[in-house]
Amino acid sequence: MAIAQLARRCLYLNGKRRPTMKEVAAELEAIQGSSVQDNLGDTEHHSIVEVSEVYDFASISGSICFDNITTSSSFDVDPLLRMDLKLLLYITFSLLVMAFAVPLSKPNCPEKCGNVIIPYPFGIGQECSANPSFTIDCRNFTNYKRPFLSSLDLQVLEVSLRRGIVIVNQPVSPMNCSTQQKELSLGKSLFRTPFIFSRFYNVLIVLGCKNVVTLLTNETTAGVCMAVCRSSGYTPTDTSCNGVDCCKTNIPQLLQEQQIIYRSSDTNTRFCGYAFLVHEIWLLNDYKKYKGLQVNLSNPFDKKFVFAPVALDWEFPLADFELGICRNRSYYSSDGRILYNSSTMLCLCKNGFDGNPYLKHGCQDIDECSNSNLNFCSYGKTCINKFGYYKCQKGKKSRVQMAFIAIGAGLGALILLVVAWRSYKVIRRRIKANRKQKFFERNGGLLLEQQLSSTQNGVERTKLFSSKELEQATDHFNVNRILGIGGQGTVYKGMLSDGRIVAVKKSQKVDEDDLEVFINEVVILSQINHRNVVKLLGCCLETEVPLLVYEFIPNDTLFQHIHNPTEEFPLTWEMRLRIATEVSLALSYLHSAASVPIYHRDIKSTNILLDDKYRAKVSDFGTSRSVSIDQTHLTTKVIGTFGYLDPEYFQSSQFTEKVTSTALVLSWLSF
Repeated sequence: MAIAQLARRCLYLNGKRRPTMKEVAAELEAIQGSSVQDNLGDTEHHSIVEVSEVYDFASISGSICFDNITTSSSFDVDPLLRMDLKLLLYITFSLLVMAFAVPLSKPNCPEKCGNVIIPYPFGIGQECSANPSFTIDCRNFTNYKRPFLSSLDLQVLEVSLRRGIVIVNQPVSPMNCSTQQKELSLGKSLFRTPFIFSRFYNVLIVLGCKNVVTLLTNETTAGVCMAVCRSSGYTPTDTSCNGVDCCKTNIPQLLQEQQIIYRSSDTNTRFCGYAFLVHEIWLLNDYKKYKGLQVNLSNPFDKKFVFAPVALDWEFPLADFELGICRNRSYYSSDGRILYNSSTMLCLCKNGFDGNPYLKHGCQDIDECSNSNLNFCSYGKTCINKFGYYKCQKGKKSRVQMAFIAIGAGLGALILLVVAWRSYKVIRRRIKANRKQKFFERNGGLLLEQQLSSTQNGVERTKLFSSKELEQATDHFNVNRILGIGGQGTVYKGMLSDGRIVAVKKSQKVDEDDLEVFINEVVILSQINHRNVVKLLGCCLETEVPLLVYEFIPNDTLFQHIHNPTEEFPLTWEMRLRIATEVSLALSYLHSAASVPIYHRDIKSTNILLDDKYRAKVSDFGTSRSVSIDQTHLTTKVIGTFGYLDPEYFQSSQFTEKVTSTALVLSWLSF
């Protein structure tokens, strides 16, 4: 019951009524009445990461350094209730962080005026500010609102807790030319206010080269600025204000009034440039916006240039004494060199906390475990957030972590498998391409190209089919597609992708000595265009054995019709005579009408096919030879079918156009 009441008090909306962590720890110890050492043996880390403030006006080369302050809050409870109490505290603090994340202004006070965030001790109205010096007047304009610092009547551009500055728009006006030494006050005086002109962020700038300007503080010289005039015809390319037509000088510490003495070298015009205090970032961001300042650099003037941003340091007493700390400001350069130490104080939340230290209970714990960039727990350790610090604890991975690891491993394995499969496909495709090229060369592809190139129109008549196309046409050379088996190879029936029925001749495995026979048949048939000669459509040399593609002749061979006649197709004497005539005409064409005489050397009834109209088609030119026109005979190795060979050719190896095998075919037809 007492724990529930304590948890309820921790959730009060009014921060003043909520107990501090020390009070929570003391009450819990009193509830338990005894304590044990709670030591998990883990390494404790105090946060050294400061969350960057999103309200910074600009990034300046430098930093503010403070001593590392560590804080921890622990209490010991009975082991039986330890887990319940930890769960209670975790829920309590989680709710507090969600409901009151980084409070910047007083409770029930607006945090913004227009686009400018107003943190405490500043506040919109006297009820929301620490005192009248920090009161902000949120003024309405046509379509927007603008905050003004009431005590100085200057527009506020930004308020930064982390840098301890407020950036305001200060009025600027040109200097009247005067050859006599003249004293002038710039902008607003900060006397009797908690503000001073920031030495780190501001510089005194003099635009133009007509004046010598001396900055005074307490009636003494604090700096002198004089620019030289640039030669005519030169166009500036930078905004460094390096002493030519523009100069700048640093200001002293604790400056609250801008008092200068100047003297002009020229009085031909009314105005002689500008002298003003400004935030140094103005040179980079806004200087080029004023076109009038660029027209005449030696004596610039722009009627629109009436305000310039100035950074004011401020300080205020700390309110969150438990979790906040105040130190003198120390400014460092980007390479670590100290620029100067300021006497003004700046308050921040201690390491491990963030928020507004000027509010009571304004600093809140940072959950370093919610972002891996905020903790240094190595792989395999679990980050456990504590109040003001965190622990890196060894232990078993949570189910979520194990699930992520499993998913990652699965995705990695899948990606590896896909990459391996793609690599395998690429390698296999490359191997196939190399094999096809090897087969092409071995099957006489180079010789065929040479023969066809030397034969007129040979390339146009012969198509080179791919092995994939013929495999699909013959159903991967299915045995059911076999039309016949001869001495030169096996013939398959196939259908091309365009619907044509073809006969694919798959040659037997040939030696290099027999390649000439195969190439000879391709070259010969590529030259023949006769209705009684089987037409060669193309060939394929990418496979282990060569492939020839012919037109399909549907009605079998003459041998089949002579020796196995059918009632559907009786071989009449007229048909026999016509077939004999067609074969004679085909051979006559080959011997005399063709561009190159061709001797078949193996005329027989099995090499004569009948088409759908039972016209004769001479086929199987594997043993054929072409001869020169002036040759009367050809001496070769005896090739052909015994029983059909010319006796003279068999004895002398001299083949002539007088073909004896034709007489044997005629004899078969006469029976």
